[in-house]
This record gives sequence, C-alpha cells and structure tokens, in this order.
Amino acid sequence: MLHGAGGLAAQVEQQTGLSEVADQAGFLAVYPNGGGRLGTALLTWNAGTCCGYAHQTGPDDVAFVAALLDQVARDYAVDSRRIYVTGMSNGGMMAYRLGCELADRIAAIAPVSGALDTVTCAPSQPVPVIAFHGTADQKVRYAGGDSSLAGLRQGDERADRSVAEAMSFWTRRDGCAATPTRSQQGAVRHDVYGSCASGVAVELYSIEGAGHAWPGGTRPRNEADAPPPAPNASEVMWQFFAAHPRAG
Repeated sequence: MLHGAGGLAAQVEQQTGLSEVADQAGFLAVYPNGGGRLGTALLTWNAGTCCGYAHQTGPDDVAFVAALLDQVARDYAVDSRRIYVTGMSNGGMMAYRLGCELADRIAAIAPVSGALDTVTCAPSQPVPVIAFHGTADQKVRYAGGDSSLAGLRQGDERADRSVAEAMSFWTRRDGCAATPTRSQQGAVRHDVYGSCASGVAVELYSIEGAGHAWPGGTRPRNEADAPPPAPNASEVMWQFFAAHPRAG
C-alpha cells in the first residue's frame, strides 16, 4: 500500500482502512514510506513523470519495492503468487509503474486516484488491474491534463494521462475487450472489460462527482477532499485480488 505525494505510511493506513480488511481476510498489509528531502516529510515516489522530490532526484523506487518484497518474504510466510500493489494518488501512479516493471512478481494492481504516468510501460506478462477514480478529481484529473497543484508545489508541474488512456493500455496489453460491460449504482459506475486473456481482468470504478479521495475511506487531513461513501475500495480491491493469483 503506497501513500500519496506528501503522505506517510501511517497516514494512508488510517485513510484506507486496509489493515481492518487484512485482519478479517488474513493477508499481510505492508505500508512503506517513500523518500523526501527532509527524510520524514513530503515523501514521494518516482512514478515516471511524477512526483516532487522523487521525480527530481530519480531514485530507483522499483528496485526499492523489489527489495522490500524480498525482505517481507524473509520475515513472513508469503505466497509468491499472491503479491498485490495498491496506492493512492502518487502511490497509485507508482502501482501502475510496478505493474509495468515487476509483472513477473506482482499478481495484480489497484491504483486509486492515480495516472499511468510512466515514460514507457512494457510488462513482461498480463497484469490484472482494478482502478478507482473520482470524475471531479482536480489533482489527478479523470480526463487527464494539468494538475490543480501545478505551480503550487515544486516538482508537480506535469500533465497526467487520462483514466481512459490507462484503461486503453491495459485492456490492449491484457487482451481484453475494448468496450466494457457497464453497470451503475447511484454515483458509482462500474466498467468490466471482459474476454481478457486467461485469468486476467481489467475493471474501473468511476465515482461521479467525487474528488481526490479514497472511496469508502477517511480524510487524511481536514482540507482534503471528502471521500465518497461507495464503493469501499479496500474491500472491493481485496475481492479482486483474491480472485487473481499470478499465473505460472
């Protein structure tokens, strides 16, 4: 579980409620910290064209996560076919990047309010993807383009790719139908891209009118966007993850 730009591991644990889901379902939830100039504040991940200190200095955060997975496997009994990555905002972008570069180790990814901002993406094998994004997100815009943070924070002058571009890439790579089967409950629109390669799936939850937030979670700070009550992203993504172990 990867925090957003400027966030912390402990903060995103509280924001997402993922540990409660882990306790109920019996899986390990791991919350690493990214890097920052100050060491313990304004932490970011090098997700390609974003964000902040990590983007400016270019640390190999893919290698860091790979080493982290090695350490967790030494410390705990880990099923190597059931390693999953999710993240919020910059962490969601990093989840996309890890899907691109660690497809031989990661069974599925679940970006939340993130963009596929990698310079190149060439996963070695298909990767199941479930994504969540508010249509009124101004920090990582649903339709792509300049973030509302541009010019306010050094290193955030960027133009994100749209959610549609991310879905188009992964459906092509995973051999899925280009047109999804769509259902809607209230403000929640659920797209399922069917007929994917064996054992692979791509799904998108679009929350109409929602901003930059973790669906079903809490505000990490008072000034943050209000999280939509549905879907509960942590619970939904775990159901998706549990259904998709890594092939091979």
